[in-house]
Amino acid sequence: MITAHRTVREPVFIKDEIDERVLIERVDVADRAAVLELGDRHRISGIVHLADPSLTHLFDPDLPASTLINDQRRGVGALLGVLEAASEWGAERVTVISTIGVYSGLEDMGGLREDAPLRLVPGGNPVAASKMTAELLSGFLAERIGVELVTARLPAVWGPLGRRSSRFFAAPALIHAAVRAAPRKSNAREAIYADDAIDMLYVKDCARAIALLHTSKRLRYTTYNVGSGRATSNRELVDAIGTVSKDTKPELRQGRAPQGPGQDIYLDTTRLRQDTGFEPRYGLEVAVADYIGWLRAGNDQ
Repeated sequence: MITAHRTVREPVFIKDEIDERVLIERVDVADRAAVLELGDRHRISGIVHLADPSLTHLFDPDLPASTLINDQRRGVGALLGVLEAASEWGAERVTVISTIGVYSGLEDMGGLREDAPLRLVPGGNPVAASKMTAELLSGFLAERIGVELVTARLPAVWGPLGRRSSRFFAAPALIHAAVRAAPRKSNAREAIYADDAIDMLYVKDCARAIALLHTSKRLRYTTYNVGSGRATSNRELVDAIGTVSKDTKPELRQGRAPQGPGQDIYLDTTRLRQDTGFEPRYGLEVAVADYIGWLRAGNDQ
């Protein structure tokens, strides 16, 4: 079962391919009563918690204080509701989705390990702050209420149904520019630098990794990095786009972004590979070809 709130369309791969095995329930995960009511109609043995209402308007610079606070209240409420529901339903496991951003502020961002001491950087990445709070709160509560909790820290995830652009990595914007066959103009604020590199995981690999993690019978840890285990540079991405699509080659600036981290950022995925056997199936060129094919088929995201 998948829950949806604001998104009302059903992706074609659900409608046409796996519809008999998948139910979509319209529910606001911040509505405690509505979430608990799902257990009256379905037998639910596990929960993967991806939705985060606290991030709804997070990057709006003109956001009123009341809206910001209400979003955070809804985000925490959603997490608490999911944990309460898991306890009431006797769910075997709750997997809470976190982010590579929780490692922000560490000096060495290459090969990030789950046991690295985290730092909450004041005024830093707001998504990281929200997810780190969720990790701490869910970890404390799960142990007290007897719910098995697994935290999955995701990298830069890209592919079908994703955003057309991201403030954290360039892949979505570069892919969409290639499909439009329109050279992407570079200015000082939006410049994309060739050597900037981050752990990128294609969405289909990401979904499979989360499924493996959530359903594995025996896990030795409570926190797992879910990623490709390597940094992919913008130069590599553009080269792959050029191999797949000859129409245009996105413009890059040389070197690394002056205000960027100045180093490759990627996750150590040893725990994930050892405990679930996960290995990415989508190499960069295959992923680029798959995403471009999806967009050219008439899908807008």
